[in-house]
Amino acid sequence: MIQIPVYNTDGGEAGQIQVDEAWFGGKVNLEILRLAVRRHEANQRQGTVATKGRGMVHGSSKKIFAQKHTGRARAGTIRSPKRRGGGATFAKVPRDFSLGMPKKMRRKALDSALLARMLDAEVLVLDGLKLERPRTREVAKVLKAIGVERSCLLALPPKDDVVYKSARNLPRMRVRPVTDLTAYDVLWPNRVVFTRAAFEVMLESRKN
Repeated sequence: MIQIPVYNTDGGEAGQIQVDEAWFGGKVNLEILRLAVRRHEANQRQGTVATKGRGMVHGSSKKIFAQKHTGRARAGTIRSPKRRGGGATFAKVPRDFSLGMPKKMRRKALDSALLARMLDAEVLVLDGLKLERPRTREVAKVLKAIGVERSCLLALPPKDDVVYKSARNLPRMRVRPVTDLTAYDVLWPNRVVFTRAAFEVMLESRKN
């Protein structure tokens, strides 16, 4: 069993939550994690670069001058890559870099990422984070109290708009509903922080 520490908003310890490794697959699957990270990074590429080849450049297709008896090097059309304004030799064309991954593999990758972070004691649960209106300063104060001063993922229960709007402006902060987490989201930050409600939602989905 893994012991996940629980902190209140003042930075004091408020207990622990026991997590069974079997709920997250029992072991960390590094190969699936590698594929998940590769898929995420590939899907960030836009692939919109484009240059004109010689077939796309406007101009006559007539040979500029005779092949022989001019004393000059032989030349083709004005659209040749050797000419100024001609087409590129290996023209770049838009392409799709995106990679797919089956839903079950994405789920296993997320479970492995969560298990790896929990085994490394980089996951904690925050209890009592409730705001009446968006207040970024309050969230920053709470995170500092629990010792989170570098990059952080804050996982929230679905539709917690007030805390989401309060935390999204913080530097090196990534805020996600717990139902939308990906393996890359979990692996990216220095610390992973769940609110108690979000952590309970995640555990319920793993137990069933």
